[in-house]
Amino acid sequence: MASEQELSDFLKSVDKRAFKRTVYHVRDEEAALDIVQDSMIKLAEHYGDKPINELPMLFQRILSNSTLDWFRRQKTRNALFTSLSDFESPSDEGGDFDLLEIHSTEGNEREGSQSTEDQLRRKQIFQEIEKEIQELPARQREAFLMRYWEEMDVAETAAAMGCSEGSVKTHCFRAIQTLSKALKAKGIEL
Repeated sequence: MASEQELSDFLKSVDKRAFKRTVYHVRDEEAALDIVQDSMIKLAEHYGDKPINELPMLFQRILSNSTLDWFRRQKTRNALFTSLSDFESPSDEGGDFDLLEIHSTEGNEREGSQSTEDQLRRKQIFQEIEKEIQELPARQREAFLMRYWEEMDVAETAAAMGCSEGSVKTHCFRAIQTLSKALKAKGIEL
C-alpha cells in the first residue's frame, strides 16, 4: 500500500507531463489544469490505498476518462449555450503569460552554453513539433503522447486507452508518419 509520502511524490512526478498532455488534448490551459487536479484528487481519494506500482496506470486511466468527460460536457454545453467569448473582440486578449513555455524551460539551465541562434532554432523546432502534435487526431495524439512523452510501454498504453495493443501500435505508427511528413514539408528533419 502506498504511503501518503509515496502518493505525494508520485503526484509531483507526473504533474507537469500530465498537464502538458492534457493541454494537447483540450487546447485550453485552464481546463487542462482543472482536469489534472480533478484526476489527482480522484486518485488520492479512491485509490490512495493501492500499491505504489499500480498508481501510474490508474492515474493515466483516470486522466483519460476525465479528459473524455470534459469533452462530453463541452459538447453538451456548446449545444445548449452560446459562449460569451464569441462576443469578445480580439483586442480584449490579456497578458502574454505562457505556462507551457515556462514548464518547457524549467531545469534547462545548461542552455546558456548554446548560442542565441541555436536556442532560437531549437525553440522554433519545438514549437513546430508541438503544433503538429496538436493537429493529430485525438486517439493518435493520445497514443503518441503516452508512448513517447509518458514513456509507457504498449501494454500500459493499451490499458490506459481501453483498446488493444494492436490499436496502440497502429495509432502510434500513423502519428509518427503524419508528424514526419508534416515536419519534413517544413524542412525539419530529426
